[in-house]
Amino acid sequence: MPLRLEIVTAERVVFSEEVDMVSAPSADGRVGVLPRHEPMLALLLPGELHYVKNGVSMPFAISGGFIEVLPDRVTILADTAERADEIDEARAEAARQRAEERMRQRHSEEDFIRAEAELRRALVRLQVARLRRERGSR
Repeated sequence: MPLRLEIVTAERVVFSEEVDMVSAPSADGRVGVLPRHEPMLALLLPGELHYVKNGVSMPFAISGGFIEVLPDRVTILADTAERADEIDEARAEAARQRAEERMRQRHSEEDFIRAEAELRRALVRLQVARLRRERGSR
């Protein structure tokens, strides 16, 4: 019995397929979901979300949101979500460098907090892009 996984942002449906397992970065720690999981709703943090289908793990970079789990369906409502093949590693690296520079400048506490969030997002994007590259070279 597979799970229907839907990953949705305000702009688009990023992904909608049957999968075997989902793993997501929740505020309470990493959540693993298999078919017939108990219903739940949780806050998602920026991080790597991945699903497994036919033994193959596929990563996404998400910047936070919510996960709704039902016994036969997982819905991710994400602020942003990118498949590994959508991420431009050079742009993500440039974003990381800009965020680190903004954190060093620290004009205000609010600027620092925004830069820190931008840094987390860039690091997640880089991690997911590198996973794709490493898996592709095998």
